[in-house]
Amino acid sequence: MIVCIAEKPSVARDIARILGANSSKDGYMEGNGYQVTWTFGHLCELKQPNDYHENWKHWSLAALPMIPERFGIKVIEDDGIRKQFKIVERLYQQADEIINCGDAGQEGELIQRWVMQKAGVKCPVKRLWISSMTDEAIKQGFADLKDQQLYQPLYLAGLSRAIGDWLLGMNATRLYTLKYGQNRQVLSIGRVQTPTLALIVNRQKEIDNFKPEPYWVLATIYRDTQFTATKGKFTSKEEGEQAFSVIDGKPFVVMDVTKKKGSEAPPHLFDLTSLQVECNRKFGYSAEMTLNLIQSLYEKKYTTYPRVDTQYLSDDIYPKCPSILNGLFQTKIDSQPVYASLIKPIGGQKLMKSKKVFDTSKVTDHHAIIPTGVVPSGLTQLEQNVFDLIAKRFISVFYPDCKFSTTTVLGKVDDIEFKATGKEILSPGWRTVYTKDVQIVEEDENKKEDEERTLPTFVKGESGTHTPTLTEKSTTPPPYYNEASLLRAMETAGKFVEDEELRAALKENGIGRPSSRAGIIETLFKRHYIRRERKRLVATPTGIELIDTIHEELLKSCELTGIWEKKLRDIEHQKYDAGQFINELKEQISAIVYNVLCDNSMRRVTVTVDEKPAKKASTTKKTEAKPRKKRASKKESTAQQASLKADDSIIGQVCPVCGKGQIIKGKAAYGCSNWKSGCTFRFPFDNK
Repeated sequence: MIVCIAEKPSVARDIARILGANSSKDGYMEGNGYQVTWTFGHLCELKQPNDYHENWKHWSLAALPMIPERFGIKVIEDDGIRKQFKIVERLYQQADEIINCGDAGQEGELIQRWVMQKAGVKCPVKRLWISSMTDEAIKQGFADLKDQQLYQPLYLAGLSRAIGDWLLGMNATRLYTLKYGQNRQVLSIGRVQTPTLALIVNRQKEIDNFKPEPYWVLATIYRDTQFTATKGKFTSKEEGEQAFSVIDGKPFVVMDVTKKKGSEAPPHLFDLTSLQVECNRKFGYSAEMTLNLIQSLYEKKYTTYPRVDTQYLSDDIYPKCPSILNGLFQTKIDSQPVYASLIKPIGGQKLMKSKKVFDTSKVTDHHAIIPTGVVPSGLTQLEQNVFDLIAKRFISVFYPDCKFSTTTVLGKVDDIEFKATGKEILSPGWRTVYTKDVQIVEEDENKKEDEERTLPTFVKGESGTHTPTLTEKSTTPPPYYNEASLLRAMETAGKFVEDEELRAALKENGIGRPSSRAGIIETLFKRHYIRRERKRLVATPTGIELIDTIHEELLKSCELTGIWEKKLRDIEHQKYDAGQFINELKEQISAIVYNVLCDNSMRRVTVTVDEKPAKKASTTKKTEAKPRKKRASKKESTAQQASLKADDSIIGQVCPVCGKGQIIKGKAAYGCSNWKSGCTFRFPFDNK
């Protein structure tokens, strides 16, 4: 008998249907020579401290550092999980061959390997490795099964990550809680969460300590066009007024007019982080909410594997693109063929193949997130929004570049030079896809208005009267982080990078995995280290004091944590030894414990009791859907609604009226994603 094991019952049912294992048993499906079973995400975990030594059961500074001689795993202490593990273990012991059908990523590999180790598997194991859940992809994957040994480096990277997180989290959390936590609150320290918190705290301090400085800008209006002095800012009013007096009443002369043609390629396809950034910017979705939505679209077979950090497709995807576009051509939302008019101009001809889209060298296990070509149906409004972003981005990469002309006009009044710049779209190209969606076109939200305007025709040598202005302005602090900008900062180890190519190069040293960053941000909320103020992420007194208390740069430096991430990726690609990584970490933990124990200061961290974090929009990747909640009574829903805030922090919470949908943002009010089914929840922006 061949035993196949998937990560969720829903995935297992799809695989069983395709294999012909149609007979339902307790905890598995059977038929046609196959038994198809499942985990519920993790069935096993690393042992807890008290599983190793009795004196590690109690929190004590004397017991630190806790470094097991050999790490072990155990079945998670939950009745449902223990029951399912027993079923899987029995099937494994009778199996002739096992096919690992876990999610095709580092975490998915770790989940299944631990179950096999705990069950004592002896038979051969094959690996199903697919990037989408369509029937075609599953059939093709079973026709091309891999030897599990090929994925040993992936498992070692996942194991190293888990052990590293255990060593740092268990030791540093106990250390800082006992030393500085006043015995009132656990001070959670994490390999990724602490540097992420440090990003927010450091930005907030920068804002709090910022002192605005005045400056003056000299400009003039000539032929209804504003020209700005090329000298730049004047740091004193006297200097600005002197320059103003020089040009006042004298003619403006056009010295030079240049036109330069340029082109702009379509934006890259989505990886998980860029999708989360776009959903946060456009819809106000949290990173976790976007992850849950794209995971749902993947499991419904409408989009490809989501937990990816590449924005490229491998060359073998190119022949499949016409059929994917055909699926989008047939897609209807509210009975309207929403993509047909966009696909017609590129249909019936050979599709463009750009190196910025198709580059096998930049794809490892999975490619960028794209539609599968399966026509979607029954999507929620939230899922439709995410699918629409992915669909339009995919369509746009087969359009030509946007052609534009940049006009620069240089002028002069006396000895002072002025400049005006304008941009004219000559051929919209890929921007046609977004004509009804201006927000997405503006990839750079900081574009200056004068670069987007169209200038009148100027002729070199012309002159005339003008109206000079001297405007006082002041320097501004950097903006607070929101989830979109924080995700970008995590991706580039805290470096602010606008350029897309450079940002991609820095991904190697980002902190956290794309799939884990959403959970890290949510953890900071749950620990009351940060809170939301509209879209802004603000550190609480606890969060600020915790970062101030931590003197060990290793714990809070994005760059150092980024180096750890780079080593973990190198382990996965067989460029670094897993044992060396763990030994280095053990030495670092021992040094941290010693340094903190030697601290004789009386520092303490304030305890913050904050509002409850927003409820999750849907279940996370590693759990099946929970039983549907009982609909709230009118009295309960009224009370819940009264406690809501009229800001974006409520987006994604469970609807207080129907208890089924999630709160979404409309044009004038917040509403329920289940409004089409009759939910009447409405919460105006100005609600008091």
